[in-house]
Amino acid sequence: MTPTLHPRLLNGRAGDPAVFVEAMHAPGAVLFDCGDLSALSNGHLLRVQLLCVSHAHMDHWADFDRLLRPLIGREALLRVVGPPGFAALLHHRLNSYVWNLVDRIAAPLVFEVTEIAATTPFPAARFRLQTGFAREDLPPVTPEANGTLLRLGALGLRASVLDHGTRSIGYALSEETHLNVWRTRLAERGLATGKWLAALKRAIAEELPDETPIATPAGDQPLGALRDLVVATPGQRVAYLTDFADTPANRAAAVALARGADTLFIEAPFLAEDAAIAADRMHLTTRAAGEIARVAGVRRLEPMHLSPRYTGREQEWLAEVEAAFGGVLSA
Repeated sequence: MTPTLHPRLLNGRAGDPAVFVEAMHAPGAVLFDCGDLSALSNGHLLRVQLLCVSHAHMDHWADFDRLLRPLIGREALLRVVGPPGFAALLHHRLNSYVWNLVDRIAAPLVFEVTEIAATTPFPAARFRLQTGFAREDLPPVTPEANGTLLRLGALGLRASVLDHGTRSIGYALSEETHLNVWRTRLAERGLATGKWLAALKRAIAEELPDETPIATPAGDQPLGALRDLVVATPGQRVAYLTDFADTPANRAAAVALARGADTLFIEAPFLAEDAAIAADRMHLTTRAAGEIARVAGVRRLEPMHLSPRYTGREQEWLAEVEAAFGGVLSA
């Protein structure tokens, strides 16, 4: 199966946690946390349509301005998800600048913020450049029956509250189904691959009628005659879990969110020998991170947020995570 979701850990396993997720054939991208975004070009930053912030500690939130700067003067809607009270934090951040010349900027820039709380519905607010980012309260957001909070094209976002002494939000990004093209059937019909296949898959995903015309290299054909070229399989899932204490409640929420993930990015700041320090600072150990991933049945594990106290001991750190996971870590 050709993967649709392409996640990238931006700052290595010891840097500020941040994951950039691109989806094949989709113009938008998703960003988990933004403590350090220097690895992204302006072109990548301008593709971000959804920003998911775990919590507002500096190493997860400090570099928001790098994302904001190229957006000024461009038409954009950026959806933001964060912990309780996050809309106020974003409002204060935006109000640290003077916006007296916004009447000269025609392109509308809008932030729509949803705050993940322990109970639903979730508070939501909007901030628009043309009003100097004055706060506008939006109707509260109620997740779908399956827990999906919002959708970005074919992708759905779920979220859970974790405890880090403050609320820290874990996320899972999923595609509902994954559509694969049978290359052998294409060859049997003498049809070449190309951009038209994206249109075919989009028509199937949107459940368009069989008579819908699809432009192929051999001319227009009805969708119904082409459906057998595509097979639907369960969609991919990427989970992002960082900064939470090793408690039974946190483990249960983390496992539920990450269950069956193709890729799990999970913090593992401390070696097992320093479990007391991890507990005091409300973080995970290598062992806890690996166990959560194993119970959740994830396919690929990406540990991150390695404490600087272990400089030069990364292989030992990775070995502990791998042993607890019981699988092979990504390269």
